[in-house]
Amino acid sequence: MNNQTVASRLFNLVKPYRARALLSLLAMAGTAATQPMLGKALELLLDKGFGPNKVEFSLWLIPLILLTIFILRGVFTFSTAYLNNWIMSRVLNDLRRMVFDKLLRLPVARFHEESTGKVINTVIGDVRQVVDMINSVFLAFVRDTLVIIGLLVGLLYLNWKLTLIALVVIPLTALIVRTTTKRLRRLNRENQRVTAEMTQVVEEAARGHQVIRVFSGERYERRRFEERSTALRGFTQRATVAAAATVPITQIATALAVSIVIVMAIRSDMTVGEFTNFITLMLMLLQPLKALVEVNGPMQRGMAAAETVFGMIDSPVETDTGTKVLGRAKGHLKLENVSFRYSEQNPLALAGVNLEILPGQTVALVGVSGGGKSTFVNLVTRFYAPNEGRITLDGVPYEEITLASLREQLAMVSQNVVLFDDTLGANIAYGAETVDHDRLAAAIKAAHLSDVVAALPEGVDTQIGENGMRLSGGQRQRVAIARAIYKDAPILILDEATSALDNESERAVQAALDTLMAGRTTLVIAHRLSTIERADRIVVMEQGRVIEAGRHDELLAANGMYANLYRLQFTKAEQ
Repeated sequence: MNNQTVASRLFNLVKPYRARALLSLLAMAGTAATQPMLGKALELLLDKGFGPNKVEFSLWLIPLILLTIFILRGVFTFSTAYLNNWIMSRVLNDLRRMVFDKLLRLPVARFHEESTGKVINTVIGDVRQVVDMINSVFLAFVRDTLVIIGLLVGLLYLNWKLTLIALVVIPLTALIVRTTTKRLRRLNRENQRVTAEMTQVVEEAARGHQVIRVFSGERYERRRFEERSTALRGFTQRATVAAAATVPITQIATALAVSIVIVMAIRSDMTVGEFTNFITLMLMLLQPLKALVEVNGPMQRGMAAAETVFGMIDSPVETDTGTKVLGRAKGHLKLENVSFRYSEQNPLALAGVNLEILPGQTVALVGVSGGGKSTFVNLVTRFYAPNEGRITLDGVPYEEITLASLREQLAMVSQNVVLFDDTLGANIAYGAETVDHDRLAAAIKAAHLSDVVAALPEGVDTQIGENGMRLSGGQRQRVAIARAIYKDAPILILDEATSALDNESERAVQAALDTLMAGRTTLVIAHRLSTIERADRIVVMEQGRVIEAGRHDELLAANGMYANLYRLQFTKAEQ
């Protein structure tokens, strides 16, 4: 993405607030106008207040003029700061909203390919750097450019020959900035990459703190962090050196120009006041010129961050070709010759699968790991689309149904329970615009959570912490089941739904699941075969293919793979 494209998109972010941006621009112009005023005031004071050309005037004019200049300067500076903060805070929110909205609609495959740390760093860190860059450019570049223009007009008016000598600093500054730009951009890209890696290390250390302690991984994690921290320090140091090296070079050139100007001014017929005015304005040029040189560093950091941010915003979202919106589905699922692989380098995860699940049926998927059970679920939930074949719901092809409508028909309880740092009630009624308290109470009762809610200090309004850390593993699993009960979808997916429960809790929740499954199409993934003996049909998968299908007693009688798996688990249970 080239600089012009990035700049155009950044301008479009500020465009909705152009009225205040214009006011800020006028305030900056006002600040710039006060700069030559001070030099002119000094010139008049020296020429008319001292020496043979002294003019009688009220001494009260001196504080009046100086106070007026600085009051104006203060008002304009405050207005600039206030307006810019008003604009930038809204741009920051807008940009973060755009990135987060895209994050919610990215394909599932993107989260398998990209680290969590990089995603977090893009949404939080990179967006902040982009907005800081806009602020730096708008404040430093625009304001300081206006100041320089105002000062140059004053200098040219006083003595155009001396001004031309002073202007030698400007092309030299531009040359230095151009020389360092490419190096700074490259260093900042590397800085972004390592920052994302560091964020990932911190995120994993916080999430896996128990594993780290039990397996004495502190030294390993510390080393991982130190490696990224050292690399980040190196990139930051090199970027600082590249940016800072421009300052002394510019200052030396400026000092040389000032020296020549002073010598030539002494030889000219300038008055003391004119000379003081000229030198004052010329020295005033140093600060904005220095600021313009120094803005290159944050600008390149921001441009590198903008490439990442706009890269995420431009990322393709989940493909949604559907136009049909379903009412409540009957739950008739059908897979017709479905094949799928995750990438060209991977083998087929599903190969020519044909399966029909009638409304209200309970179908269990079993088999050894890698057989294709999870892939089956990924296709039914439409996290991925088949490479070949098709899936239909009530006779309607998946690709013709809108994603939102399709997922309204689904509820899922996974072995990896995901809860949010919110109240218990909000987690159970997750996704609902408004909470139906009667429905919530029924879901809690059906999931055998009543005793848990009664023990909580604020009942369903109790905050349960990050991923439900204030609940036990079995309680968290029951909250996920209550969530599925609350949604009341016609198709239910249970992926090891009772895996985290003890025997007593499992019996209670299994009873709740039996009630929930009644009249619903249910797809069950289970490794404990004892939990799916009553399924209407059991489908045995191996290497992406369906090798057996039937009821529990039929498969045992067939003495195939299912019978072997069942006998193996039964033998282990007896030992």
